[in-house]
Amino acid sequence: MPFQILLTSNSAADIANIKEALGHYHAFVSASGDEAMEILKADPKINLLILDLKASGAFRLLEALKTDDCLKKLRTVILTDSEDPESESKGLQLGAIDFLRRPISPEALKARIKVHLSLLRAEKALEEESFLLLDRSKTVFLHHLPGLAYRCDFDRNWTMRYVSEGCYNLTGYRPESLLFNRDISYNDIIAPEYRDFLWNRWHEVVKTKEPFRHEYEIITASGQRRWVIEMGQPIFNENGEVEALEGIVLDIAARKAAEIALKHSLEHDRWTGLYNRDYLESVFADDLRRNGKGRRAFVGINLSTVEILTVQYGFQYTQGLISKTAETLSNYYNSKRILFYPNQNRFAFYFTDYRDKEELLDFAKEIEEALERLFRMERIGGGIGILEFDLATESNLNTLLHRLLVASEKAIKMYEKEIGICFYDEELEAAVNREREITNALHRIADGDESCDRLFLEYQPILNLEDDRICCFETLARLQTEKLGLVSPLEFIPLAEKTKLIVPLGEKIIEESFRFQRKLREQGFKDVSIAVNISLIQLLSPDFTERLFALMRETGTDPAKVVIEITESVFSENFEAVNSIIEKLREAGMHIAIDDFGTGYSSLARERELQVDCIKLAKAFIDKLLTLDWSKAITGDIISMAHKLGHCIVAEGVEHEIQLQYLRKHHCDRVQGFLISKPLDETAAIELLYKYKKKSS
Repeated sequence: MPFQILLTSNSAADIANIKEALGHYHAFVSASGDEAMEILKADPKINLLILDLKASGAFRLLEALKTDDCLKKLRTVILTDSEDPESESKGLQLGAIDFLRRPISPEALKARIKVHLSLLRAEKALEEESFLLLDRSKTVFLHHLPGLAYRCDFDRNWTMRYVSEGCYNLTGYRPESLLFNRDISYNDIIAPEYRDFLWNRWHEVVKTKEPFRHEYEIITASGQRRWVIEMGQPIFNENGEVEALEGIVLDIAARKAAEIALKHSLEHDRWTGLYNRDYLESVFADDLRRNGKGRRAFVGINLSTVEILTVQYGFQYTQGLISKTAETLSNYYNSKRILFYPNQNRFAFYFTDYRDKEELLDFAKEIEEALERLFRMERIGGGIGILEFDLATESNLNTLLHRLLVASEKAIKMYEKEIGICFYDEELEAAVNREREITNALHRIADGDESCDRLFLEYQPILNLEDDRICCFETLARLQTEKLGLVSPLEFIPLAEKTKLIVPLGEKIIEESFRFQRKLREQGFKDVSIAVNISLIQLLSPDFTERLFALMRETGTDPAKVVIEITESVFSENFEAVNSIIEKLREAGMHIAIDDFGTGYSSLARERELQVDCIKLAKAFIDKLLTLDWSKAITGDIISMAHKLGHCIVAEGVEHEIQLQYLRKHHCDRVQGFLISKPLDETAAIELLYKYKKKSS
């Protein structure tokens, strides 16, 4: 049977990937829902539609297919994004039978298509091998029927009065064995769990005089179970009484096996074998529909820290650990707490029945002990989040899983290298709401809407101790929101990095910094540099250097008056790549400074390998100068070693005169901090420059 597939998408990349995966299957292509409908009308032999929900008119097409009698048998698979579950749900409600998510996996696509084409073959076989019952009672024309035709009494044994020859191939019993229940009744062949249901269903059919159709399992003469579909109807006499039942019982084992395989692939994660996010959504929706209220709980296990091992040992190694974790956690699964693998490196138990909070905590401690035994040699930790909720007031699964994630991430932060446990509570709720509001504000600003929220810059001066002149200003980003007021950079910068908004926001900061540097030149301060903090995400963006150079050209910025500040932790992530990028920046004339040196990945020996000009000594070293005996302080030693490596030293957080005295004595190059000045707006910063200029003249 030749199969024809219609692929509807406006993405050239997706079309190319899917067509390559489809291989020898013939595939038409359309760019919109309207164009797809024209093709389907012109060629009704198309069997399968792969529909990108982002294509124009996609939902309109699904609506049309639902009501078109000629196209009702068309199987539709929708293409969606994992971040858009609402569209996916809507597509399935409109008649799609399956879905694929981006990024598209060729192997997964091939497996899905193979299953659907197997189902189409099975359906076609049933149509071609159909039969015709004539004369209501005895005349049956059969053509390679994969099953049996029957006429029986309406009794609990389904006493057979006629059975076709196909009975033997289907059941393993000769037709005469079933006639009048000679050796066995048909009821004995039906799997026990279906007997009462079928009897009750036939009673309903007799009352309504409608056709009977149902799938169930039989037990063959060899003891094997086999899936069948029965289609029949009651025969009534002149008095309206049931005279007999007539119908057919067909073998659907192949189709059922394909459906079961498809169902399993849709409901289970390939790596762990556990129930996946899709099945969790269906279980949760079913629970909500049947009960609608009652206490429930999630216990989530967050093992995002295993990614640390990927760099050293590779993806297969960490996936092996996740598989072992799945095996360990499976020992704690039962009907009242179902185990899922909803996201990468995260597991979740869904509790539908539990006693109280203490039971959840005791369970979490059991999981904690089991995982600590499993990961003892790996030296990594994780987080266990616990979330209680009531179905009557909490029906959004995405929100619940986000709260669970927040609790588990909080547990990771609290316990670092151990397996921590954290309940989701009102305090975390407030933190989540605040985080959401900050993130929304950052999104609006990144999109160019600063009507309610504002990202602005302040500038903190850096003093050159050799000539007591301000030589540079460090750019400091500030966030003012309508609802929360002024938000600390320590709070919004990590969120910007987490959401990748740091890339568009960082470009705004760089552009504004360069414009300020131009103002300095226009005011006559041509020798004053500007220092801009750059995150690892920005630095490793594919077009970072090109965009940076373009902004310099647009604003007329001298690269020699730009300092790029990066934290030392970036070198632990991708040393070679980072070093290569900053080498390009230095070749263009810019200066590179390591910010907050001494707080993370500190190694002066490693600094020799770095293409940097300056080291900014963390505030913690400067604070110790207030309490330590100067003879025991190592700050001066760090300055001396850095000078030997050819680096300039800037001391951050200088707030007291005694600190400044120590730094002068040990030949620190530059200082910054409240002793010199707090961060200033543009006007105040320029006024400070005039003040220092006047003082030196």
